[in-house]
Amino acid sequence: MDIVDPSRREVWQRFVREGILDQARMNKRIAESWYLCRQNNVNPFDGKGKIILAAPLLAERKKRNQRLLHIAMPILEKLQKYFQETKSILLLIDPEGYVLYAKGNQQAMEMAEAIKFVEGVKWTEDEVGTNAIGTSLRIREPITIAGLDHYSVASHQWCCSAAPIYDENRELAGIIDVSYPVNHYPFHDHVLATVVAAAYTIEQQFHMQAKEDELELLKHACNMKNPDSPVVICNNKGNIVWVSRCLRTSFSNMLDQSLENVCGDHWVIKSKTPIYSSVHHDMIGYRVMLQKTENHDFNFISTTFHFAGVIGKSAAFANVIKSCEKVAKTDATVHITGETGTGKELIARAIHQNSRRKNRPFVAINCGAIPKELIGSELFGYEEGAFTGAKRTGHKGKFVQANGGTIFLDEIGEIPPEMQIALLRVLQEREVVPIGGIKPIPVDIRVITATHCDLYQLVREGKLREDLFYRIYVYPIKVPALRERKEDIPFLIQYYCQKNNWPVSFSNEVIQLFMTYHWPGNIRELFNVLERIRIEYGDHIPSIPELKSMFIGWENQGEHRKSEQKTLSYREQIEKNHMMEMLEKTKGDIARAAAELNIPRSTFYRKLKKYHLI
Repeated sequence: MDIVDPSRREVWQRFVREGILDQARMNKRIAESWYLCRQNNVNPFDGKGKIILAAPLLAERKKRNQRLLHIAMPILEKLQKYFQETKSILLLIDPEGYVLYAKGNQQAMEMAEAIKFVEGVKWTEDEVGTNAIGTSLRIREPITIAGLDHYSVASHQWCCSAAPIYDENRELAGIIDVSYPVNHYPFHDHVLATVVAAAYTIEQQFHMQAKEDELELLKHACNMKNPDSPVVICNNKGNIVWVSRCLRTSFSNMLDQSLENVCGDHWVIKSKTPIYSSVHHDMIGYRVMLQKTENHDFNFISTTFHFAGVIGKSAAFANVIKSCEKVAKTDATVHITGETGTGKELIARAIHQNSRRKNRPFVAINCGAIPKELIGSELFGYEEGAFTGAKRTGHKGKFVQANGGTIFLDEIGEIPPEMQIALLRVLQEREVVPIGGIKPIPVDIRVITATHCDLYQLVREGKLREDLFYRIYVYPIKVPALRERKEDIPFLIQYYCQKNNWPVSFSNEVIQLFMTYHWPGNIRELFNVLERIRIEYGDHIPSIPELKSMFIGWENQGEHRKSEQKTLSYREQIEKNHMMEMLEKTKGDIARAAAELNIPRSTFYRKLKKYHLI
């Protein structure tokens, strides 16, 4: 439709007023975007830039995208000459919608500045409504948005043509855009084709630069002082591009393969040093020093993570498994958080079983289930005659029992204050002095802790030492509640039935009933309910009312949904505190607070509601 057609203004006004749109009179992509803008409460009477990065933050973002800028700048400069006779602006945008570069006609730049369409602004559909940059980012296609095709009034005086740019791995690297005043619209017929051609040229440069980066990696290898040391050079994707002489037998025919896949049981990574391009200064690969495994009882784990429980298909739990897979390859201290019944010990065991310590002991202790006066002797052990009633032979504590393997301290927040100093010493020195003993016993252990509460809240309340907190809160993993991964419930039911040889088939109606319940006791409660049904009804499936009677908290489900407030994790509490401090600093200016924290405004509003700040 002609952008000066007055009927287009009527279309826009009616949609803004009533939400009604004659899609036959509109480009499909633009209509789709308008509906999304309305759904996301974008203000059609505004559309000026709101999130604008301060100079230091913009410099940091440019640094993160320096490869894109290095490759694109020569093409942008040539385009600048092509468009110099027009009232246009040429822009380069990163994959998150931030303008990294904006340059062009002075008059057009002043117009753009009036609506805060400047370097550092976030120009997405969520922020300013339908526009070529934001819409191209979302649909990953070239597009022109002209005049009243824009959703918000601030952009009604503009024509914009944008196209996505992909790197050599077909990942989105950014957006290129040409914008100019709407009264130059006859010119726009050729602009989109030019922008697409420029994007394609930049993409070809990405491929050429990738080859040059690989050549630079090989030059780096040739300049190594000791070529006989066990060193591997990998590119950014982790694929091997060069191996030293002493590794060529072990790693023959392994070029272009992933280092992680070929290390096997005989090599471990000793150090990993990034290599930066001398041209665009971005990281182009790694120099990896390998070390032969000396103890074959401590085999390095395979790339396949074995988990004895049910993974299901939820993204929430899949992320937990990914975190477990990463940390299992290390000896880092892990802290697992999650509500009662979510399977924290199962996660701890999975990390142990997939680690190099898998053939050594896994010792679990529930710190909340042991009387306070006995927890010291349970953890650290005692010597003969240490106290009245002590065994004549003494007792090995859990730390010594776990030597060489993993110790799992469940409900770590229940450790009494007088024991926290002794525990801190063990974690620092990796040696244990039994009660009544003098000589320390060295221990080689991996420590995993867990709790259902907010550890940092215990620090604030004075119930947990801060130095102990920082010793155990190294790599946190949050296990989602069952209500946060309800799509896994059918898989959990199937697992229970198979494990207990229970040949029943639940109807969709019954499965839906299980899916609507809030499960305050999580997986443990789910299995308890299934156990009650199996005992009470055998192979017969009860009616819906009978099933509801099996759920302890069914009657309070409505109240639960209203009053439910998840305990904040340590990271969430830190985030909430930062938001409160920034709101105080900006005197309640939400847009400015969001910009200062580099959080999208829509996300900032959502988090304000989540943390009950509005």
